[in-house]
Amino acid sequence: MTKRLIFLGPPGSGKGTQAQKLSEHHQIPHVSTGDILREAVAQQTSLGKEAKDYMDKGELVPDTLILNLIQDRLSHDDAANGWILDGFPRNVNQAAFLEELLIKLNQNADCVLNLEVPDDVLVERLLARQRKDDNEETIRRRLEVYHHNAVPVIDFYHQKQTLKTIDGNQEMEQVTKSLSEAVS
Repeated sequence: MTKRLIFLGPPGSGKGTQAQKLSEHHQIPHVSTGDILREAVAQQTSLGKEAKDYMDKGELVPDTLILNLIQDRLSHDDAANGWILDGFPRNVNQAAFLEELLIKLNQNADCVLNLEVPDDVLVERLLARQRKDDNEETIRRRLEVYHHNAVPVIDFYHQKQTLKTIDGNQEMEQVTKSLSEAVS
């Protein structure tokens, strides 16, 4: 059965880990925008070179470029039976672009999964990762930016009645179980 899923959730919510588990379970690709960008840059594709120019300047890669990368990725044979989009869309413009892209590809998202975790828990989790650029102030700022952009995206999918919110503040196995139940 085809599964096309969009994963939303703040940094530290565990969406990457959970997306990977669902990807393996349903044998569909876990499509992370970060991974796509890094791969395109490493392979020096024309889109990758264009993205690298923005990244080298410390700028965000434009929506249209990300969409072209996603369109290319969703056109691969391994995505014919489904996919999990992780980290995209990040704003309503991207969500609207994605809708148009899926229509063009004659596909649709089966459901949008939103992992909810309280900010204090996210800060704790992210500080435990101990990345060099992670301090509480930086993390709280990243979460602020995430929420500012994510709330309208969550509303966008809520209005389309495709949104399922999952409590991500549970044991990892319980989150996996909740996600599996939500998509079955």
